[in-house]
Amino acid sequence: MTDLAYDPAAEVVSICSDLIRIDTTNYGDETGPGERKAAEHVATLLDEVGIASEVFESEHGRTSLIARWGGTDGEPVLLHGHLDVVPANAADWRVDPFSGEVAGGLVWGRGAVDMKDFDAMLLSSVRARARAGVVPDRPLVLCFTADEEAGGAKGAGYLAREHRELLDDCTVAVGEVGGFSTTVRGRRVYLIEAAEKGMAWMRLTARGTAGHGSMRHPDNAVTRLSTAVARIGQHQWPVRLTPTMEVLLAAVAELAGTTATPENAEALVEEFGAASRMLGAVIRNTTNPTMLEAGYKVNVVPGDATARVDGRFLPGYEDEFWDTLAELAGPDIEITKDAHMRGLENPYDGPVAAAMTASLLAEDPDAIVAPYLMSGGTDAKYWADLGMTCFGFTPLRLPEDLDFTGLFHGVDERVPVDSLEFGARVFDRFLGSL
Repeated sequence: MTDLAYDPAAEVVSICSDLIRIDTTNYGDETGPGERKAAEHVATLLDEVGIASEVFESEHGRTSLIARWGGTDGEPVLLHGHLDVVPANAADWRVDPFSGEVAGGLVWGRGAVDMKDFDAMLLSSVRARARAGVVPDRPLVLCFTADEEAGGAKGAGYLAREHRELLDDCTVAVGEVGGFSTTVRGRRVYLIEAAEKGMAWMRLTARGTAGHGSMRHPDNAVTRLSTAVARIGQHQWPVRLTPTMEVLLAAVAELAGTTATPENAEALVEEFGAASRMLGAVIRNTTNPTMLEAGYKVNVVPGDATARVDGRFLPGYEDEFWDTLAELAGPDIEITKDAHMRGLENPYDGPVAAAMTASLLAEDPDAIVAPYLMSGGTDAKYWADLGMTCFGFTPLRLPEDLDFTGLFHGVDERVPVDSLEFGARVFDRFLGSL
């Protein structure tokens, strides 16, 4: 437990629940409620403890918020969380996904783990400190963004582009996805994000000769496309260990009494149990076909066919990714980049990394803390482009039997109450040691 005179976890559950009840669904188009109500709610929570903030809209309702707080010792740290969430089909859930229900020791709802839990930890700790007059020595920039779930262009991207002057002095950014625990051979291992795969959302197009479906058509766009898609989807990408994953797998190998190598990397990843779903994707590039479109009538051979592929490449291996993809697709397939964001990786060292490790071990002394590479993408890519070193740190001590990584964008998204309270205490220690 924290040894401070105030309780940084006192409000974390109620704040998380209240944020979940504000529907900020991001459909990736012009529909949806936007983030305005959530941003205004955050502004009110900060204003109540004397912290001024400013909201910014890239479009009507697509709202982000920035506040400055803290001392003057050192360069500012950016603490960032997004306010939007992915859609949820209520019929699939055990509870209303926007109820914020607290039941069975869990907070339920869309955003409980992605990422209104972090927003709540940050706000609960900051509010407790502000009320107690315990201000961190280092200056902090508190940032709550729109649109992360659709790539961030209307949130972090907009701020980085149009309001860079508010962020340019920050040297380190801390946000999602990291700090959560997994259990390996009876030991809790906390994973801190120090790297992200790059993103390549692609459109593949094949062209052929249109005609009647009853005749011979060797120049068939659908056949050509489906053959290429099958090659891409079934390709076994080779194992490639980046520096971050070398550190993580070395820690696991020590527990297993062996040495980490590319040859046993997959076996070591399996030691993480359910978390291997995510970690198995960060020792190689990946290409997953996700959409197909062709034709308008069963007896008409279309002149073109398209497919969408979600590609993710390891930092340092982008050239290999594109060269292999072109070979798999073949010369007759046109590849269009619909969205492209670079991978990023930085060493897990320096004062901020040390503060994250120390704050976790203060609350869980027998644990192991190690960096990892995240399979998805976050707003960190925009901050990295501004020269910041980026980490993912949403500290959660989780039950061994909880399939936590499966809850990201999943049905019945939920987070344990005691994990939230643990996270608020850890995050408060982190703020105090910056």
